[in-house]
Amino acid sequence: MRPIVDLEGKRGLVVGIANERSIAAGCAAAFAQGGARLAATYLNQNAINWVEPVAQALGVEWLAPCDVREPGQIEALFEEVERRWGGLDFLLHSIAFAPKEDLHGRVVDSSAEGFSIAMDVSCHSFLRMAKLAEPLMKDGGCLLCVTFYGSERVVEHYNLMGPVKAALESATRYVAAELGPRGIRAHAISPGPIATRAASGIDRFDELLERAAATVPQRQLVEVEDVGALAAFLVSDAAKRITGTVIPVDSGQHLLA
Repeated sequence: MRPIVDLEGKRGLVVGIANERSIAAGCAAAFAQGGARLAATYLNQNAINWVEPVAQALGVEWLAPCDVREPGQIEALFEEVERRWGGLDFLLHSIAFAPKEDLHGRVVDSSAEGFSIAMDVSCHSFLRMAKLAEPLMKDGGCLLCVTFYGSERVVEHYNLMGPVKAALESATRYVAAELGPRGIRAHAISPGPIATRAASGIDRFDELLERAAATVPQRQLVEVEDVGALAAFLVSDAAKRITGTVIPVDSGQHLLA
């Protein structure tokens, strides 16, 4: 009997590996353990020195640049997927960005430009990737993105990313509904706070980690491996009838008022 999380032969694209402790890296490790074939992206030439060792350790077949703000890079990425593999079974979108001056200020003080950049990189890029992945997922597939419970509740210092992640979650539900007839599923994974390189950009994030460790029902912080375990299940055939969800993996943090 095959294991429940059997990804043997599935082809997956992982967008957002920053280093070995990033959420995308934890997910990629779980995908690889399940037997998936993987491709991954790097932001730019400065980032490749961090991404390449992770990719090599996980047996990633190939790397490609993907800065979603650079015209044509997303399109070139999916053209490469089609050229190399002829199709795609799952995608992980694990990228987010907001200009520091907007991220560290009040939401009501955010600039129009900063809000637009944050929404474009963190949310609309997922929609762009979903559109390009659709014709490659000929036999169905799964699209994953990463959110945070600051989308539903006001989390001190999360600021602009709260409304942006709320938009991402709503977008995920619409993607699931629109692509469902083609057998393509979509989910937003909502991890608790994790000490990643990306999270370090949030003002006083260390305090958020301390509060979470002291107050969540399980009294333990989430690790990237926990997120990876959920992601691997969601892209597997065991989850083929589950779609359109926002799933917390946060030691119970979402239960708290």
